[in-house]
This record gives sequence, C-alpha cells and structure tokens, in this order.
Amino acid sequence: MLKKILIANRGEIARRIIRTARRMGVATVAVYSDADARALHVGEADEAVHIGPSPATESYLRGDKIIAVAKATGAEGIHPGYGFLAENADFAEAAGKAGIKFIGPTPEAMRALGGKAAAKDVAIKAGVPVVPGYQGGKQDAATLAVEAKKIGYPVMIKAVAGGGGRGMRLVANEAELPELLASAQREAEGAFGDARVLIEKVVERPRHIEVQVFGDAHGNVVHMFERDCTLQRRNQKVIEEAPAPGMTPELREMMCGAAVKLAKAVGYEGAGTVEFLVEGGTLGVDARWYFIEMNTRLQVEHPVTEEITGLDLVEWQLRVASGEKLPLAQSEIKMTGHAIEARLCAEDPAKGFLPSVGRIEEIWGHTSIDRLEIGVRGGDSVSPFYDSMIAKLIAQASNRDAAIRELTRGLDGAAVVGLATNKIFLKRLINDEDVRRGAMDTGLIGRKLDQLSQSSISDSDRCAAVAAFFSLEAQGAESNTAGVHPWCLTDAFQLGSSRVTTETVAIDGVAQKLKVRWPSSSGGFPIVEAEGGASSQKTRPYERAKHNGTVYVFFDGEPVTVSRPTYDASSLDDGNAGDHIRAPINGKVARIFVTEAQAVTKGDRIAVVEAMKMEHVLHAARDGTIAKVAASEGAQVNQGALIASLAEA
Repeated sequence: MLKKILIANRGEIARRIIRTARRMGVATVAVYSDADARALHVGEADEAVHIGPSPATESYLRGDKIIAVAKATGAEGIHPGYGFLAENADFAEAAGKAGIKFIGPTPEAMRALGGKAAAKDVAIKAGVPVVPGYQGGKQDAATLAVEAKKIGYPVMIKAVAGGGGRGMRLVANEAELPELLASAQREAEGAFGDARVLIEKVVERPRHIEVQVFGDAHGNVVHMFERDCTLQRRNQKVIEEAPAPGMTPELREMMCGAAVKLAKAVGYEGAGTVEFLVEGGTLGVDARWYFIEMNTRLQVEHPVTEEITGLDLVEWQLRVASGEKLPLAQSEIKMTGHAIEARLCAEDPAKGFLPSVGRIEEIWGHTSIDRLEIGVRGGDSVSPFYDSMIAKLIAQASNRDAAIRELTRGLDGAAVVGLATNKIFLKRLINDEDVRRGAMDTGLIGRKLDQLSQSSISDSDRCAAVAAFFSLEAQGAESNTAGVHPWCLTDAFQLGSSRVTTETVAIDGVAQKLKVRWPSSSGGFPIVEAEGGASSQKTRPYERAKHNGTVYVFFDGEPVTVSRPTYDASSLDDGNAGDHIRAPINGKVARIFVTEAQAVTKGDRIAVVEAMKMEHVLHAARDGTIAKVAASEGAQVNQGALIASLAEA
C-alpha cells in the first residue's frame, strides 16, 4: 500500500480523498494557491505546500510544480481528483518518470480514451455504437465548417480534452458556427490547456447515462452499475442519481457490458466513467443509445454509486494504484436502494446563473442530509478562479421517492449567508412533476428555466425583511449604549403615539423608499408598508442573520438582503442605460472585440469576461460608436468595472 500521497486538487474532493486516506493509514500532502491559503483541505492534510498564485494556470495546472512538491515531501503517489490535471496524460507520464505513481489510468490508456475523439475511435473498433460526427485532427475553422455541414445542423461542439460542459456549444445553424466555435476553443484552452474540439450530431431528447467502471493492472475490469446525469444546465450536470429511473434490466446489461468491453480494449486501470446518450427520453430495451466519451478519472457524482453499492471508490483507487487486484469480482458487487446528489453552487439563478463571488458569512443546517461533501466554511471566500460548486448534498433511501424527500429536507435545512446560491432552484427541480415521474431529457431545465428560477419572494416578504433589518439595527444600538438614557437610542423612540417615517434602504442591492410605522415603546417591531398595500404584517415565517451592516432574511430558504444604501460614484455616469458596458462579475477579460471610434449595432459582441471557468459575453445594448475601451485583454477586473462605453446618442 502507498504510504504517502499528494492530492493535486482542492475543495471538497481534496477533503474527500483525505478522509479515506486517513482511514487507510495513508499520509497526505495538500497543495494550495494564494486564494486557498486558509482552505479546509489545507488544514486537514498531514502536510500542505503553497504552489503559486490564485489562477489555476499558475498553480493547480502547473504539473512541474506539483511533481517537485511530491518529490520534496516524499509522496509516493499523486491523486489528481477531478478537473485540473486529472485527465492530462503528459502529467501522468511525467509523474511516472519522476518515480511517482499517478493514481489513475496509465498515460497510454488515458490517451486512448481520455480524449473524446480518440475514445470514439476505440469504441468503433470495439463495436460500441457512437454518435455520428467528426473527430479528426484537422482543426482549422474551414475544415470544421465543412464537417458540420456534412453532419447536418443542429450540431454540438465539444472540447476533446475535458468535460463539465466546458468547451461545449450547441450550434443551431451555419451562421452561428464561427462565433460559437471560437468561444468553445477559447474556453477549452483555458480549462484544459487544449483547444481541440470535435463536432457531433445532436441526439434528440436524450437521457444522459453513465457507467462506473474499474480496472486493475491484472486485467480485471468490472462495472458498478449506472448513474443518470440527465438533469443538466449549459451542459453541466446539476442533479445525479443511481440507479437511472426507468432503466430496464436488458438495457442496463447492454450498456454496462459495452462499458466494460471498452475499458478492457485498452487495459484500463483505476476508476473511469463511460458516458452514453439514450435517444428519446426513455430507457427501454429497444432504445437507441450511443457512446459519447469516457472520463478517465473519478467523477464529481461518484458518491451516489458509493451509496447504492456500499463501496469506497477512493479506497479502490488507492489499492489498485498500489498494485492490488480489484477487491471484488463482478458477481460480488450488488446494488441496493436509490441515491441522489445535488450540486450546490455559488450562482444566482434569478440573474441567469451568474456566478456569485465573495465572502461566505455563515453556513447553516445540513444536519438532516445523509452525506455532505463540502469545501468551504463560514468566513471563507468564493473566488472567481475556480468552479462555482461549493458543496454536494447526497441522500440515500430504499427507493427514489424517499431519496427525493430526504434531499428536499436537506436542502430545506441548508443556507449559505452572504452569497447567492442555486439552492431553491435545486429544490424546485427535484420536485418538478416530470422529474418525479422520471420523464426527463437533457433539455428539461432549458424548457422550464423560468418557472424553476423564478423568485417566490413577495412584496410583503420584502417589507418583513426591512422590518427585521430595523429591529436588528435597533438592538445593535441598544447593545452599544448600555446604561445611556433613551435620548441616545436610534430606534425612533418617542413619548406618545407611534411615529411614521419614510426610510430608504437597499433591498437586494436596489434602493427603495418605504413607509415605516415605529412602535411607541422601545424593543418592538416596526411595521413596514410599501406602495400597493404590501405590509410586513402579511408574511411567512423566516430566519435572519446580520453581518457587516447587512441583514440576510430567508423565507423558506430563499434570501432577501437589506442594508443601508451606498452610492458608488462610478455608477453616476450610467444615466443612459446601456451606454456603459461593465463586468458582470470579478474575472479576467478574455477578449475585447472593439476599438475606440468603431461603429457597433445592438447585440454586437463587445468583450468576454471569464470567471469560474465560464465565459460571459458582453453585448452592445444599442446602436452607436465606441467612445472608450477601458480594459485590456488578460486584465483582472472587479464586478462593475467599466469595460467599454458608447458615445452619447
């Protein structure tokens, strides 16, 4: 058994690996960037070494630094987790040459299956059905345009080197191809260091099914059944479950058998996931299904497989990497019950899932969930440099309905104070009528996005949040003036009847004027009224917290923030909406498409800001002329920073 390993990753997956390694008596070395200096995984590992600045390209993607740290600390193996260098065959090969075991497949197997194009070639030779498309080596725009036309629109562009939805674009027609191809290639280069793409036919109403496989160095390969990853947004998985609802035993046997056959074709070692699309949304014996790719690593969603099999996949990885045979034969691997996982992300569904960057003040709850994989705590900051996922909530039960109920309870009991999250979106999604009955395809979220992301906060809720704000503000004044006479309090105390004032507060960042009816005695709740008759007397129960002058009020888990308004001088020139194009989030300016004095029309691309491995394209809101370009490509910018401005109309 390996005695000491380095974990070339961060966040919840680093903690997950540390947990199993500690149980097995394997020492761990964590690496961290500037942004992760106080991260949980850093304190939990036996050793921790700083490897560079916050951008992943200067830290977690620097294979040379990671190998140097492994050698310096005496680590015998490197566990890559998922993402970053997990599917980089050159890194695995370099580690081997340095005398360090890469905890994953061999570089040869990774090259054969890790790239989408090469994997399709292996699958074709093995007799596994694949999606029609182009996966050739010619990557110039002209060749790709010709191949896309041959396949027939709509087509899907996919990054050859990675997954997670990065470098994927749905192209509806020929006119869209140039822009979307360039965007996919940039995103693939930034996320995986490899801009190569392939083009595939779009499968109609697909279910996304994947099979967990495991191999060892002795020629053994087994499967651990399937997972359903159909519920996706922007080609990124949101909810994963095992087994797949509605899967027939016959289709399971065919798909799992094909996955094992594919892995055996390249002498696969370690954990891997073979991914398929099943056309038409159902999983019957006659369904048409296609291999699409293989992830040559541990998956984000591996906990649901562990929950239905009772196995520890990280333990299996460490044993296989140490030269042992697989712990169980295929006939010994059993499936029991149902498990479902939700990815809790720092993003705002009400604003197009814009990533939420900043400080986490508190994290509540989670006590009712079966399993929680989390990489942050209260006081930590979510940076723009890495993925937006901050936790995974996993529920396990005897059947799917019970598992959904357990996950719903877990989401109800969870709250992140300080940042927007997709929690309410997740709760609505798993309780959607079609999802509950298993009538799903990968387009479900897109079709129902408005109802899944729509806020349920009413005007009365907002009034109640403001009342809570003034109550907490008054309590703070009292605690800071102990022993002082009433004339020093700031809670609108007066002798006689109650007083009515007009107050301006910022509700979810927007300044609003409201009527406040103050209590006649100190310590009571004010009554807040809005235009139209909404009142703080007509609302639901809520929870509240206060940090740095901002009050966070949660109604059934959905937050409202209230604070005293602040005025940013940089926004005073924004009187004409759309004249100033600003960064929607902290991030890096990946592209600038315009120059000063250039004429633009409404909808033209102005710039691309990259954050959390995703691109955010900024467009002109009206026709006009570029008066100023205020940012440069490669620059790091804060949310609200001016990127460009239009001349006055």
